[in-house]
Amino acid sequence: MSELKYRALRTPRANDIPKTVKRIFSYLNRYPFAVFMVFTCLIISALTMVASSYFFTPIIDNYVIPYIGQENPDLSEFIRMLTIMGIIYLTGVIAQWVQNRLMSLVTTGVLNDVRKQLFAKMQNMEIRFYDTHTHGELMNFYTNDVDIMRPLLAETLPTAFSTLFNIVGVFFMMFRLNFYLTVVAAISIVIMMVITYLLGKSGRKYFIQIQRCVSNINGYVEEMFQGQKVVKVFNHEEEAVAGFEKYNDEAFYASVMTNTFAGMLMPINMNLSYITYAVVAVLGARLCIEGRMSLGILSSFLLYTRQISGPISNLSQQFNGMMMAISGAERVFNIIDSASETDEGRYELVNVRYVDGQAQKCEEVTNDYGWMDPGSGEIIPLKGDIRLHDVTFGYEENKTVLKNVSLYAKPGQKIAFVGSTGAGKTTITNLINRFYDVDQGKITYDGIDIRDIKKASLRNSLGVVLQDTNLFSGTVMDNIRYGNLEASDEQCIEAAKLANADSFIRRLPKGYDTMLTANGANLSQGQRQLLNIARAAVANPPVLILDEATSSIDTHTERLIEKGMDKLMAGRTVFVIAHRLSTIRNSNAIIVLEHGEIIERGDHDELLANKGRYYQLYTGKAELD
Repeated sequence: MSELKYRALRTPRANDIPKTVKRIFSYLNRYPFAVFMVFTCLIISALTMVASSYFFTPIIDNYVIPYIGQENPDLSEFIRMLTIMGIIYLTGVIAQWVQNRLMSLVTTGVLNDVRKQLFAKMQNMEIRFYDTHTHGELMNFYTNDVDIMRPLLAETLPTAFSTLFNIVGVFFMMFRLNFYLTVVAAISIVIMMVITYLLGKSGRKYFIQIQRCVSNINGYVEEMFQGQKVVKVFNHEEEAVAGFEKYNDEAFYASVMTNTFAGMLMPINMNLSYITYAVVAVLGARLCIEGRMSLGILSSFLLYTRQISGPISNLSQQFNGMMMAISGAERVFNIIDSASETDEGRYELVNVRYVDGQAQKCEEVTNDYGWMDPGSGEIIPLKGDIRLHDVTFGYEENKTVLKNVSLYAKPGQKIAFVGSTGAGKTTITNLINRFYDVDQGKITYDGIDIRDIKKASLRNSLGVVLQDTNLFSGTVMDNIRYGNLEASDEQCIEAAKLANADSFIRRLPKGYDTMLTANGANLSQGQRQLLNIARAAVANPPVLILDEATSSIDTHTERLIEKGMDKLMAGRTVFVIAHRLSTIRNSNAIIVLEHGEIIERGDHDELLANKGRYYQLYTGKAELD
C-alpha cells in the first residue's frame, strides 16, 4: 500500500455527514434496552412539554378571565388544573433525568467500543502505516478524535431527537389552535434551517482543518519531548518554538474561522425566534381583539412558538462541537475501514515428532518444528534454509533499496551483513519477517515461498533482537516472558542467564519483580538490550535475526554475553547485522552490501585474502558511512 493512501487517512473530507451519523448510530445497537429507554424518556419529556403548554388555554379562558372582578371566586378547579400541570412538569423532569443518566452510560460504552475496535484494527495494519504516521498523530485518534464524539452522542443527538419530537407535537397542537399563526411560525422555522445548512456547508472545511491541526500539534509536541536532549545539545530551543508556533498559528486560524461561522448561527437564529415571537404576538392580539381567538389560546400559542425556536437555537449553539465530532468520527472510521495487513499464506508452524523418519504433527512442545499445509496435511520439516532469489525492493516507488539480491543461508549457518548505512542490511531482515513484501523476486524458507506461509507462523519461527530496544510497562519477568507467553518463571530465568542478564537483574530493588516504566528508563541502554536478548532467548526460535544487537553494549559486557550468544545461536540459522566487525569473524559467511547490491561474499579469512571492501573496513583503511 502506498504512502499516499495512508496520507489520505490524515486529511479526510467530511463529505458524507448522514453516512457518518448513521455509522455512529450503528454502535447504539449494542445497547438496545438503554437506547429504547432513552427514546421513551425523550418522547415522554416532549409530550409533557406540549401538554403542559396547552393547559394555559383552559386555565386562562375558564378559570382566570371569568373570575376577574369577583370577590370570592371558587378556585378549586383552578388549583386542580395547576396540580395536574405540576404533575406533568414533574414527570417531564424525571424523564429528562433518567434520559441523561442512561445516555451517559450509553455514550461511555460506545466510545469504549470504538477505542477497542480502533486498537484492534491498528494491530492488524501494515508496518508501512506506522512509517507514515507520527506517534503523537496516532495517539490523537484515541484521545481527541474519539473523545470529541462524546458531546455529539451525549448532548447533540438527544437534543436533535427531542427537538424533532417537540416540533411534531407542537405543530400538531398549533394547527389545532390556529392555522394562520402556524403558517407564520413554520416559515420562520424553515428560514432557520436553511441558514443553519448554508453556514454549516461554508464552515465545514474549517472543522476538518482543526482536527488535522490538532493532530499535527500532538505529533510535533511528542517528537520534541522525545528528542528534548537533542534539542538542548544543539541549542535548537528557538527553532523548536518556531516550529510549534507554525502549527499553532494554523490551528488558531482554523479555530477563528470555525467559531466565526458557528458564532453566527446562534444570534441569527435567536433574533429570528424573537421576530417570530413578536409577529405571532401582534397577529394573535389582533385576532383576539377581533374575537377570532381567545386570550388563553394566544398564551398557549406563544409558549409553543418559544418551544420550537428554543431547541433549534440550542442545536445551533452545539453546531461547532457537532461538526468537529463528525470530522473526528470520520477520521477514526477511515482508519477502521482501511485495508488490514493481508495474509494469503497457508502453511502453519507446528510441533512435530519423528516416527520412522517421518515428521508427524503433535500437540506437546518438542523443539522440532515443521511447516504444515492444512489442506493437504503435508508437513515439511523446518530446517532454517532461507534464500533470496533476485529480490528487488523499495519502500517508495522509483526509490530502489535492494537490486536483484540473491543469497542463501543454509541450516545452522551464521550469516553476517556488512555495509554502509542505507546499503539494505536491515531491509533484508524486514523482508524476511514480511514487514514488507518484495517488489520482484522471492524469498524461500525451507523451499517454501514465504508468501505461502502464514505471517504469524513465519514470525513465530524468527527470533529478532533489534538495535532499538522496546520494553513495556510491567515487571522484568513480564518483559522477558513477552517472547513466549507460555514460558515459566524458570524458563525466563534461564533465558536471562543465557544472555548474562541474570546478575544485574538480581541487583535490582525487587529482582525479577522490579517494575519497568517509560521503556525501561530506570535501566541503562546496555541492560535494556540484555533484556531484549533474553526475550529472544526464551522464545527459542529456529532462526535468529540480530540487528546490531550489541551496538548498545560496552566491550566488557559484549564479551560477557558472547558465550551466551554462542549457546543461543548453536544449531540455528542466524542473520547478524553489526558495525563491530570483530563480532562477526566466526560467521560462516559475511555478505558486504553497498547501494543495495552484494559486492562481496565469503568467510572472514577469504574476504581478508581478497583485499576488497571488507579488508579495507577491517584494517581501518575505510570506514562505514
